[in-house]
Amino acid sequence: MRITIIADCSLRTSFVLLRDGLSWKMLFWKRLLLFAVFCAAFPQNHSIADDVLPVGSHPLALTTPHFPDRLHAYVWRNWQLVEPQHLARLVGTTTKNIDQMAASMGLPAVESVSPTMRERGYITLIRRNWHLLPYDQLLALLEMTPEELAHTLREDDFLYIKLGSLKPKCEPLRYQEPETAARRRAAEIKQVVQKHFGDLSKVTAEPRFHFVKTLSSLEGTSAPGNRTSIPRDEPLQMVYSYFGLFGDPLIDPDIEPIPAGLLARLAEMGVNGIWMHVVLRQLAPGGEDFPEFGDGHEQRLRTLKKLVAKAKRYGIGIYLYMNEPRAMPPAFFEHRPELAGIRQGDFWTLCTSNSRVRKWLSDSLAHVFGEVPDLGGVFTITASENLTNCASHGQHQQCPRCRDRTDAEIIAEVNATIAAGVHRGSPEARVIAWDWGWKGHGDAPDIISLLPKSVELMSVSEWSLPIERGSIKATIREYSISAVGPGPRAKKHWAYAKQAGLKTVAKVAVNNTWELSAVPFIPVMDLIAEHCENLANAGVDGKMLSWTLGGYPSPNLLVSQRFSTQPNTTQETVLESIALERYGSEAAPLARRAWTAFSEAFRNFPYGGAVMYNAPQQMGPANLLYANPTGYRATMVCFPYDHLESWRGPYPAEVFAEQFEKIAHGWAEGLLHFEKTVAATSGTHRAAAESDLSVARAVHLHFASVANQVRFVLARDALRQANLSVEQQQQLHQQIQQIVDSEIVLASGLFAVTSQDSRIGYEASNHYFYVPLDLVEKVVNCEYVRDQFADEP
Repeated sequence: MRITIIADCSLRTSFVLLRDGLSWKMLFWKRLLLFAVFCAAFPQNHSIADDVLPVGSHPLALTTPHFPDRLHAYVWRNWQLVEPQHLARLVGTTTKNIDQMAASMGLPAVESVSPTMRERGYITLIRRNWHLLPYDQLLALLEMTPEELAHTLREDDFLYIKLGSLKPKCEPLRYQEPETAARRRAAEIKQVVQKHFGDLSKVTAEPRFHFVKTLSSLEGTSAPGNRTSIPRDEPLQMVYSYFGLFGDPLIDPDIEPIPAGLLARLAEMGVNGIWMHVVLRQLAPGGEDFPEFGDGHEQRLRTLKKLVAKAKRYGIGIYLYMNEPRAMPPAFFEHRPELAGIRQGDFWTLCTSNSRVRKWLSDSLAHVFGEVPDLGGVFTITASENLTNCASHGQHQQCPRCRDRTDAEIIAEVNATIAAGVHRGSPEARVIAWDWGWKGHGDAPDIISLLPKSVELMSVSEWSLPIERGSIKATIREYSISAVGPGPRAKKHWAYAKQAGLKTVAKVAVNNTWELSAVPFIPVMDLIAEHCENLANAGVDGKMLSWTLGGYPSPNLLVSQRFSTQPNTTQETVLESIALERYGSEAAPLARRAWTAFSEAFRNFPYGGAVMYNAPQQMGPANLLYANPTGYRATMVCFPYDHLESWRGPYPAEVFAEQFEKIAHGWAEGLLHFEKTVAATSGTHRAAAESDLSVARAVHLHFASVANQVRFVLARDALRQANLSVEQQQQLHQQIQQIVDSEIVLASGLFAVTSQDSRIGYEASNHYFYVPLDLVEKVVNCEYVRDQFADEP
């Protein structure tokens, strides 16, 4: 098939160029030429993505009625992120026409565009064009082949699931000279922009990803960077790199996932482990059984060696995420059917009851750890959303080799196989088995009892913790800071582990969670200290402090470090000392009051799995208001749309809104204390306080907006009911107008915050949820919605 041949040629050329010593910049232009040839090989009426990329139910894309048309929306949403000349080529016009279209809406002129967004923010580009461009044009925008995008959609932390497991149907977008109505609407948008924001060209803004430059620099750090070993006997304090790439972080040697400046800052906060996402078949050769595995593994191992050596100098070990063996498509098993286990969708498991699969798994890890013996270790997840072993989704009885075995035997054997391979390469490396998903998140003493003694058991601290919010009873699963663990499941599993002679690790969040991931940390220090003290009392041996979110070098991490290294310390002692160090003696008491107010407010978070993943708190004021229901369901930490039913989880809509209003009200009180904190500081203390105030303000704006959005959907949908009195209709119209006014204030406030702070809106596995111009668009959207509800009955 031509698609596969050309795409494979492109990838193969990448490694030939690297082998011959050519730069990645030269590689970029070579691959761009290949992509052009690739596109030209197909007639215009044939989609190059037809047989490669998923579309799901393929519903019609959402329209953008607050813009003159889709072309204007395309220009706006890619402005300052993609070069104007590239935008022009994609729709068949000149750069001048694109520049004029941008100017007609009040957008500032663009002199140059950094390539960083395409390198580090490609998920942001995918998300903001998902409803605007068909796959062919999306591929051209991203300069990806279909295979590369398919890999990103599957392997970049379930991106396709986050996007809704569907591709909205979009017709090809072509430039057309704006008609009179479009020009008139563009002029109206420009007036809105100037009314609320003034001349955008005069707004001084920090470039997106500026924090990468700041955190990469060693300036202002104190960690010496002269360690000669990693601390294998210290209590583990492990995070993910704040801006590490999730999909294939080792293939590009020019992109540093964990630069020296970040290592130094994390070391100062007590971190001694950083984990990173890898796919094993990309990291080691496949041997005789799987010769197609390992393409590019030499380059990845070279990058990994350099990273491990650099991290070691700061006393930090690098740990690999092992979610293996990954399921494969049917073609993989065409000549090896005996290796196939169970099927889900378009993929089959590599059955680990077959000794050849286990041999590959063990040998591959032995190769990696033999080549890079200073790796800290691995942590395994053997029953995740990803289909891996035949018992990973509880369907092993469908496999002819596994049906007579227990899930405990299969999962324990996979962990033992991984441990054997790791320890063949590096006997001192740590192997941490995470119990996520075991027995459907139930008790798993039989699995724990079968684990090798060399393995440590990790459990989510807060899992199965009972809570009550707004008189609604619920149970915590994971990713909660608002509810303080540990919970019953973790306590049981740690007890089982200790009985089996295993060390224990707590999976806990101390910086942020999906309760709110769009800020680098949530300054609820009292909650963090309470949880860390509880874990110290529980006697756990180490902590994994973050998932992909939560790797920022914040004072929250320092709380965990103090409890790990200072036996018998107390919450108040830890918090007072950190406040004193960070803000100085005069400001410290004020900061403590702010932290307590933030913590008490956050205890009101209406926790639920649906709430965390579907509600609009990640987008905050950047999420649009829709005058008419979209018909789309909210998706996992990606598109909230307007689907209140999937936002609220177990909470009635009124209670749901009230809980976010409680958070916003309590948080506003804390902000008053923290503003006084800033005023009481000077010098380096002032810089830290102002930085933390920026984060705290963003948190408030996000939560206040969620409450608004819930109220808006309720009022909008109420107006669609029959038999409303005139008075009821008038009240709902007035309520909508008040909500729109409030959202304009919140969006404008977040624009001011995020324009000056490139950390706001970013998370490592989702990239930027929004950029400053999205907040300007929200105001344009609000004014449009206001007009739709302007005529009261």
